[in-house]
Amino acid sequence: MRTRIAPFVVIVLAWLVGCATNPATGQKQISLMSEAQEIQLGQQADQQVRQEMGLYNDPALQEYVRSVGLKLAHVSERPDLPWHFAVVDVPAVNAFALPGGYIYITRGILPFLDSEAQLAGVLGHEVGHVTARHAAQQYTTQTGAGLGLALLSIFVPQAQPFEPLAEQAAGLLFLKYSRDDELQADGLGVRYATRGGWNPAGVEDMLTTLQRLDAASGTSKGVPNWLSTHPAAEDRVQKIDAAVREASAGAGALAVNRPEYLQHIDGVIYGDAPSEGLVRGNTFLHRDLRLAITFPQGWDIQNSKQQVLAKAPEEERYMLLELVQQPRGSVQQIAQSSMANAGWRQVSGEPATVNGLSAYVGTYQGSMQGVGVVDTLAAHIAYNNQVYVLAGLAPADGFRGATGTFEQTIRSFRPLSPAEAESIRPSRVDLYTVREGDTWASLARRSPDPAIKGSTIAIMNDHDPSQSPRPGDRVKIIVEG
Repeated sequence: MRTRIAPFVVIVLAWLVGCATNPATGQKQISLMSEAQEIQLGQQADQQVRQEMGLYNDPALQEYVRSVGLKLAHVSERPDLPWHFAVVDVPAVNAFALPGGYIYITRGILPFLDSEAQLAGVLGHEVGHVTARHAAQQYTTQTGAGLGLALLSIFVPQAQPFEPLAEQAAGLLFLKYSRDDELQADGLGVRYATRGGWNPAGVEDMLTTLQRLDAASGTSKGVPNWLSTHPAAEDRVQKIDAAVREASAGAGALAVNRPEYLQHIDGVIYGDAPSEGLVRGNTFLHRDLRLAITFPQGWDIQNSKQQVLAKAPEEERYMLLELVQQPRGSVQQIAQSSMANAGWRQVSGEPATVNGLSAYVGTYQGSMQGVGVVDTLAAHIAYNNQVYVLAGLAPADGFRGATGTFEQTIRSFRPLSPAEAESIRPSRVDLYTVREGDTWASLARRSPDPAIKGSTIAIMNDHDPSQSPRPGDRVKIIVEG
């Protein structure tokens, strides 16, 4: 005969085993994830981050960020975790933390921070997520409800399943924390910055910059940005003000270190890197693949490691460029098999040439979540021992009116000569001393990318766009590297 343990006893046992007071927050927490499991999950997800995003190739900058981060971590309530801090090579404005002390900041956010104190504010906020065990608590809540952690397909829609532990780690990459968690991390960031010797107003300044970016609709691309993985900063600035004033009272001289910070980010790549392709106006240029495409004027273009996606303003019309994986057979065979495998039914098609390149152009019909029945005009183009698909998609009832635009974009696909490819340069941060007559708009015109506006440069330099730059100030601008 087996003895059954009453559910009440199970609950009590779970409470006795898993309930503890979190030293960072002072709150009682029930956790189904041990510290060893936190570290293991962090290690698993760290491998994915490095593979999918890559680390920014600047050892001096990496060491600088690491030194600031470790100083914050060592004054936290969990100094003995195996802390890791790194700059990931993506243009999005973001920072994120994994359980176990793995913290990342994108190169895309660095131009929008204006001092070492603000950098400490961002890193301290993410350290706070780790010390407060926010990811572990979400795991506990979801596991306790029998939901588990869903894999977030943040890189490609058809992401392959991961092993169970790696799947959990991937799900933790971009958890959207609750407002209470974010406010708590803000407060902990103030605490750690002050303990580390930095002016905690850097936390408030950083949130103000994010608020301005929100108002300007952001400038980031690639992976989810701060505004999609963190609640809006609008009221967090007000809520953190009292904590900043309290932490600063009687703390003595606290560092801001703006010149030191500017020195370290001088020359950082802004936006896309040439190795991933650059967007200049409405043209996509790829140095290494030696190709160019001109998308319709005014379309929003998003470039990622897997595909280039363009969308018409206020219309359900899309165009995408992808590399066909492991193509086999003729261009026509590759086109027909890859589209069929992706769930598209061919309506028509014929061999063609695009700027002298062998191609197969066909129309197909399928469905897209949130849109319904969709028609697509897809060109599979053979170039440089690769096959690319350049496709235009629109709802079936509006497809006929979009085909002219799609055809024009397909015809724009062209090879780049070695000299053209070599001439492609990234945008980079540069330091500039403001002169009489300079405006944010005039400073923005120094950038090779017309998408960079005066408001972007103002926000980048901790100013409201309505404020004018002051002659003699040292500011960040964007130039061709």
